[in-house]
Amino acid sequence: MARWLKTGISAADRAEADAKVRGTVEGLLADIAQRGDAAVREMSVKFDAWDRADYRLTDAEIRECLDQLTGQDLEDIRFAQAQVRNFAQHQRDALRDIEVETLPGVVLGHRNIPVNSVGCYVPGGKYPLLASAHMSVVTAKVAGVPRIATCAPPFQGRPAAAIVAAQHLAGADVIYCLGGVQAVGAMALGTESIAPVDMLVGPGNAYVAEAKRQLYGRVGIDLFAGPTETLVIADETVDGELCATDLLGQAEHGPTSPAILLTDSEKLARETMAEVERLLGILPTAEIARQSWRDHGEVILCDGGLDEMVREADRIASEHVQVMTRDDDLFLRRMTNYGALFLGPRTNVSYGDKVIGTNHTLPTGRAARYTGGLWVGKFLKTVTWQRVLTDEASARIGAVCSRLCMLEGFAGHAEQANVRVRRYGGRNVPYAAAVPPLGEG
Repeated sequence: MARWLKTGISAADRAEADAKVRGTVEGLLADIAQRGDAAVREMSVKFDAWDRADYRLTDAEIRECLDQLTGQDLEDIRFAQAQVRNFAQHQRDALRDIEVETLPGVVLGHRNIPVNSVGCYVPGGKYPLLASAHMSVVTAKVAGVPRIATCAPPFQGRPAAAIVAAQHLAGADVIYCLGGVQAVGAMALGTESIAPVDMLVGPGNAYVAEAKRQLYGRVGIDLFAGPTETLVIADETVDGELCATDLLGQAEHGPTSPAILLTDSEKLARETMAEVERLLGILPTAEIARQSWRDHGEVILCDGGLDEMVREADRIASEHVQVMTRDDDLFLRRMTNYGALFLGPRTNVSYGDKVIGTNHTLPTGRAARYTGGLWVGKFLKTVTWQRVLTDEASARIGAVCSRLCMLEGFAGHAEQANVRVRRYGGRNVPYAAAVPPLGEG
């Protein structure tokens, strides 16, 4: 039976906060739709203290950002992007177009077609999260997307050099220095100066995530991504320092980032909570991490061992799941609800976030129950086609189709089949006639 040694704020408090965000975002998006560039500029000035005639960066500005980085910085960015590109290419190679003759004379197929344009949001208000450029732009490039626009907010009053470099090296076609709801709203809806896209991808704060949710339908999105989540599943094969470090390493993302320890060892649970407090005394990002741990941190003790830990982990359906137990492969075999798994103490969520090659844009808010994270397939539309090669095949399919249409009461649908039965099968089937029931004729 699972027992909570530490809990966060209530579900009601979280719901109240979410409702406030929804109302704010709805008003902002309506303003962008109505007033375009003027609304975007006002929001940029209000929220980011950032104004300029054109938010698109020039080639000279991009080069200036590149020049601000050291050779090692650029080499590291290229290394990380190579890992993401390599894994995405393997994923793309696993997807293939198909063409198959399912019946004599009946050929069906599908094609994987990239979307025509994508807007990639790269968060950077608190930290310049250049890794998000790798994850979105590089992956979209591997998928074959023809036009990729990127937006990232200014950092300390200017374009974030590292983000701009990452966007450029990843292959972005257009780079805007613009953040928040105004960025994703402008890319989705289009303004006088910003061309609309067909799909939005990339993580962001609660307002960006809500904007993507409200824009879904007018454009596609990768997934509904809220605050970063981490779940550490551990037993006494590891220690409190490792668990606490992995919890706080994600809690520093923001004050609403859940960090949960799931264990079958009360000794490890107590050690981890004590170690969290010690690390909060020395961690440079402790102010944010402390609030996140206080309000959204949990420690869950499973007396039922690994089997109960698997069940509880699937209930939580966390974005990131770090597994450090005596049988890590058990979780790989049996868990079904997670964004990404990090198996064993030698790896960790930070590797996935920054450099190892798997994508860090992952489902949150228990969305892992029904979707995975961003990958090359998200940028592809799998569309089907059909061809009938012979008169006999058309008449055979047509006769069954007509009967099924009449079973549903669709006379017009039935006539689409009947005209082909008459033409290609030589059968005299009158318009919208009652054809022989299933099993006859």
